Amino acid sequence: MPLKTLITMCLSALLVAGVMAPRAEAASAASIDADVRATIDRFHSQIGGARELSNKSYGILVFPSVVKAGFGVGGEYGEGALMVRGQPTTYYNTVGASFGFQLGIQARSVIIMFMTPEALDQFRRSKGWKVGVDGSVAIVTVGVGGSVDTNKIVSPVIGFILDPKGLMYNLTLEGTKITRIRK
Repeated sequence: MPLKTLITMCLSALLVAGVMAPRAEAASAASIDADVRATIDRFHSQIGGARELSNKSYGILVFPSVVKAGFGVGGEYGEGALMVRGQPTTYYNTVGASFGFQLGIQARSVIIMFMTPEALDQFRRSKGWKVGVDGSVAIVTVGVGGSVDTNKIVSPVIGFILDPKGLMYNLTLEGTKITRIRK
């Protein structure tokens, strides 16, 4: 198939998908809160040690659905809430861009835990927080038996990336921009 035909077909498919896709609207605070709680519940039920780790944290930033789409150039967006002592305190969005071979759309959940009061305070004081620049996030992997060894986690900020089936591996949050939003 000639390259010109392939490009035309791909652009047509993207145009049709864009027209037929439901319009994205900013979620309400109540909707974000419900999605955040459902994501935390799923995380606790799927990953051994997750509840203990959550209880040790000073704050948990949860993005229930971060949607990433790309056709050569990619972008991602999601909205979530910072939970402190089990209650939503502030709302945030996450935005990222990527370049390189990519085609398609995927959704994932992102959970970032602040394990020290200093890490949480630094995050809360920022006007916009870029992972890898304003703070590092150590992505946690699950050990044998699908559990987290909570005694081996020493990073002040840790992250988990989940797809609908569970924890995802070998992913990064580097370059992701997190910004406070009003709800």
